Amino acid sequence: MNENDRNRPLYMIGVAAELAGMHPQTLRSYEQKGLVTPQRTRGNTRMYSQADIERLALINELTDEGINLAGVIRILDLQGRLNERDREIDDLHRRVRRLADRVHELETRLSVNDLVQTSTTLAIRRIR
Repeated sequence: MNENDRNRPLYMIGVAAELAGMHPQTLRSYEQKGLVTPQRTRGNTRMYSQADIERLALINELTDEGINLAGVIRILDLQGRLNERDREIDDLHRRVRRLADRVHELETRLSVNDLVQTSTTLAIRRIR
């Protein structure tokens, strides 16, 4: 499932609550605390994505382990930062690979140019 599919709003609050194993009021409370941000329809109906359901499942898991909501908020913030750094690192790796490919291409061109130069010099010496 790609990122766009994971973030597509699919579930109304009742279905989302059932999928997450929570009461709808808990989802409303988590929204107020900023733990989850469902999208809204034009009629102001909350719509939850698969990514929201996964986030709610993580929240549920953390609170079941005894972590309070302040701790959950901190963990989710750190996880978001880590994910952003991972994306940055992946981007940097792609850039390094492109640069390495370009350096290899330039080195190959230099080698070919050196060979051509050497061949030309040898050919001129033979002619003389």
